[in-house]
Amino acid sequence: MPKAALFCSFVLLLAGCNSKDKTRAQTEEEAPRLATMLTMSDPRAPAQLLLGFYSLEPGGWRWTAGHFSAILRPPRDAAQVGAVLKLKFSLPQAVLDHVSSTAITASLAGTTLPAETYSKAGDYEYIREVPAALFTSDSVKVDFALTKFLAAGTVEGRELGVIATAVGFEHK
Repeated sequence: MPKAALFCSFVLLLAGCNSKDKTRAQTEEEAPRLATMLTMSDPRAPAQLLLGFYSLEPGGWRWTAGHFSAILRPPRDAAQVGAVLKLKFSLPQAVLDHVSSTAITASLAGTTLPAETYSKAGDYEYIREVPAALFTSDSVKVDFALTKFLAAGTVEGRELGVIATAVGFEHK
């Protein structure tokens, strides 16, 4: 191979390697952005569902335990006007057969929002207004608690609460 062709090949190889490094560096610097509203099948879900959410089920939902937590990004103007917290879930008859009713509460930044009690099987939304004063950073941990749930071993090896389909904040 002539020296000129070998030199050109070497230069092109170096230029290609250099551009790959730039792409990799840009990707590593970009932090993934938290979702404000998170469906259970969202690719960001595993990183944002901190505690008490089980594996994704084929229908795009997840069982929860009796206590479960998520980290969410507040809506853009939440620090000025507040926001609305929503948990979309189903309460199956199989759970109610053992507990008769359950109440859900949510806590953010040390403040517990009012509970809501559910005593019939079905699809529900736990909806609560969240005061602006609770939004002091670009992420908010939300802790949910059920008053009654199935203890591990009652029906299967896991503790079972509700079937979650989405959790997040909406603009007020």
